[in-house]
Amino acid sequence: MAELFAYTDGACSGNPGPGGWGVLMQAMQGDAVVKERELKGGEALTTNNRMELLAAISALETLERASRITVVTDSAYVKNGVTSWIHGWKRNGWKTASKKPVKNVELWQRLDEAQRHHDVTWEWVKGHAGHPENERADELARAGMKPFKPGKASA
Repeated sequence: MAELFAYTDGACSGNPGPGGWGVLMQAMQGDAVVKERELKGGEALTTNNRMELLAAISALETLERASRITVVTDSAYVKNGVTSWIHGWKRNGWKTASKKPVKNVELWQRLDEAQRHHDVTWEWVKGHAGHPENERADELARAGMKPFKPGKASA
């Protein structure tokens, strides 16, 4: 049985500004990649955190059946949010410990729903540290952002 991995990343040019998200999906048999899929997208006006969330959501929503998957992110915001903070937010009616509304609540709710259908392990890796799959996810996020970046004016 192949092991599934999703390497996710978000990028933003300005925060807020044009942004993109990228996902490298891999099915592994031992040390060998047996199947690979790349996903990307973006928005004209967004934040880095929203793009990080959309990458993770997209990875889980693209799976056609319940799966065991490891999602690898360089976003402590996503990893801590989905493995720790979300439980309190749900108990508090999607409010933070200081009773403020959770930022990006619709994306957190979508991620919560998407992960319900799968057996998900969340891992954090340091970004821009030479991790090949994370670097590829970053390239995909930048490619997803590219259509939304204004062109340079010709001189």
